[in-house]
Amino acid sequence: MRRLAIDATPIVAALKGDAPALYANGGASFGAGIDARTKERLDAGVLAVELIVRGVIEGSFHEGLDGKSHVEAFPAPLELLEILLPSGSDLSAAKAAVRRSEIIADGTVRTKRWSNRPANEMPPLGIAEEARDRARAVGLRAHIIGVKELERMGAGMLLAVGRGSDNPPCMVVLSGGAPRSKDPLGRRLAMVGKGVCFDTGGISIKPADGMEEMKMDKNGAIAVIEAAATVAQLDPGRVIHAVAACVENMPSGHATRPGDVVTALNGKRVEITNTDAEGRLILGDALHFAERDLGATHLVDVATLTGIVNSTFGGEVAGSCGTDPSFLDETHLAARRAGEVYWPYPLADAYMKNMDSWAGDFQNSGSREAMLIRSGLFLREFTTVPWVHLDIAGTAYRRANAPWAGRGSTGAAHSTLVELAMGGGVRR
Repeated sequence: MRRLAIDATPIVAALKGDAPALYANGGASFGAGIDARTKERLDAGVLAVELIVRGVIEGSFHEGLDGKSHVEAFPAPLELLEILLPSGSDLSAAKAAVRRSEIIADGTVRTKRWSNRPANEMPPLGIAEEARDRARAVGLRAHIIGVKELERMGAGMLLAVGRGSDNPPCMVVLSGGAPRSKDPLGRRLAMVGKGVCFDTGGISIKPADGMEEMKMDKNGAIAVIEAAATVAQLDPGRVIHAVAACVENMPSGHATRPGDVVTALNGKRVEITNTDAEGRLILGDALHFAERDLGATHLVDVATLTGIVNSTFGGEVAGSCGTDPSFLDETHLAARRAGEVYWPYPLADAYMKNMDSWAGDFQNSGSREAMLIRSGLFLREFTTVPWVHLDIAGTAYRRANAPWAGRGSTGAAHSTLVELAMGGGVRR
């Protein structure tokens, strides 16, 4: 029997410690230690157990071709995990944490495996089929919105991005709980994900070098779908919504051209000056749909949206922004519990002028100045309720095997979304 014993005592000490930490606006904590206000309600031993179990399960996932594991990349499967806790720890709560962590880790592994699938195996309608099966398995309702319904709705931005591909776009909607009801926190939370199954850049085509990685541009969509499924397993009947906007961004004689003007789902006219700034287009329609049609009171979107976020924050920290400081703080605290790091950037109104358009209400790109900020400003135009944006372009994909994880999708944002939906970021 292959067994592993881990002493959680130093982890508990670190979580309880007052070591210097980074703080976002509102007091959300990143780095060593737990935010002082959070210590009062969070058992460090329980959190240590959750992080250890998740780390072992998620870190053991190394996927190769055809779903086969790279045997040389990690040891034989683990059969027994022993966690040593400090005396006085709540063992009953720790046992419950093990089961909770197994469910969350399974969702993260599913997110990784699904995101790693190549574009020829996972077109937009392929995501829809997988999502429908997943919803059926966990008791969620699934609705797939195809091209005809998107046209009738007026989702002009999403349709514009998908126009160049032979694989039609769609919008995947998963819902849990009674319609129009709210979760125990009084919210109707909708998680919105970017699902670009392959991104060539369209007519504004990307360089060939590294383009094979653009199958990873669907990570946000997979994360929200799996997060909803995980929430349904942790708390059956809990109110939750996931909306995945799924397209391929391809060049062809039917593709959208730079300079085309389209009408968004909310009626705004958008000049498309760069077809490689497609993620914000499909998210804009999906965000408005979630608010208008699902009645979302709170919105969080997840996307591999900008290359500049990787240049800014690197591969360990993701970017965030939002319209409501309290909800942004909740999201950061949920991420802290999930073991992820998001750092906020400002939505400075002054940069909206960089997206001025004489042909429409605004354009989707603009100058290079403040590119990251402008991506958030664009999305803000399609929300009126509290909204948070998570840009995981730098953290969603690992290019090489690491001692703690394999190459490919990292499953970024899945656990943060689950913690946010389950109330793990709420200050009590």
